[in-house]
Amino acid sequence: MRTRIKICGITCLEDAQFAVHCGVDALGFMFFEESKRFIDVESARDICQAMPPCLTKVGVFVNASKEQVHHAQQTCGLDTLQFHGEEAPDWCRQFDAKTMKAFRVGDAETLESLDDYDVNAWLVDSYQPGERGGTGHPFQWNLLSAIRPYRKPLFLAGGLTPDNIQKAIREVQPFGVDVSSGVELAPGRKCPDKVASFVRKVQQA
Repeated sequence: MRTRIKICGITCLEDAQFAVHCGVDALGFMFFEESKRFIDVESARDICQAMPPCLTKVGVFVNASKEQVHHAQQTCGLDTLQFHGEEAPDWCRQFDAKTMKAFRVGDAETLESLDDYDVNAWLVDSYQPGERGGTGHPFQWNLLSAIRPYRKPLFLAGGLTPDNIQKAIREVQPFGVDVSSGVELAPGRKCPDKVASFVRKVQQA
């Protein structure tokens, strides 16, 4: 099965277009103002409007209000809503777009709540105090053995790079992979060489 590729933390059209050229399946836009990769809704809209229809546009939210999510969804034409905070299961069910719930995995207990969420996909990320994604640190992938076989499409995030992505895919066998800091020049700006290498390594895995 082909592993899907999502590049998160997109902040400019140039990076988005290059990622699409390389063959990614999805781009993520961080609507959390405290993030180093924050993008405002209007700027994200301009990028989304320039993307091909086959690309999945993902909005990333952290404890946002329902109104904030709806505004970004409608303005940008988002295909998927990714919730990366402490959103409750019932709260995640109230949207008409596809949804993805992120879990910051610090220990095996974190994984016990996955089935509480009636979402389209799970995303597992590293736990770092005070960080919401883009930590640059992988977690213990062997913890995921407790939830295999996966009952929903699973996206793996957290410290992925061109150097470790093939090992990650072999060990975790995720539906998709999500990378941000591992292909950056600086927070919010992607390195073309790293993006191209990452995509190539995933496709070869």
